[in-house]
Amino acid sequence: MAEKDPSARRVIGIGGIFLRSKEPKRLARWYREHLGMEVESQVVTYEWLSPNPGHRRGATLWAALPTDDRDWGRGRPTAMVNYRVENLEELLAQLRAEGVEVEGKTEDSEHGRFGWVTDPDGNRVELWEPPPNRYRSSDHHVPME
Repeated sequence: MAEKDPSARRVIGIGGIFLRSKEPKRLARWYREHLGMEVESQVVTYEWLSPNPGHRRGATLWAALPTDDRDWGRGRPTAMVNYRVENLEELLAQLRAEGVEVEGKTEDSEHGRFGWVTDPDGNRVELWEPPPNRYRSSDHHVPME
């Protein structure tokens, strides 16, 4: 067996976030209506430009997919998606007014403010407002990792 180069990167980014749903159209509509995601045909494409030398272009997909779309492996997938937001308190108040299930607590840390909601399929969704002047994107002027 060949020896592996310890400096070789195995993961170089996030290619996509896929949510399994019995009703993917309904789930996509919820994300469009309540979180303002530009969902078309149950998919959102977030294009990006790497700030690293070479400025590699890429895209990260978000999709609501039917349960029989692909092999999801054994058992129910367990994951939580973290979405960046600009004003957590304002968004949570708006979501409560829209009837979205919003967790009663928020959390503050050196990494920012966090809140949680539950989508119609029961997935816990994390909303993250980064602290000012940290995690900034050079191309969107929006806090990023």
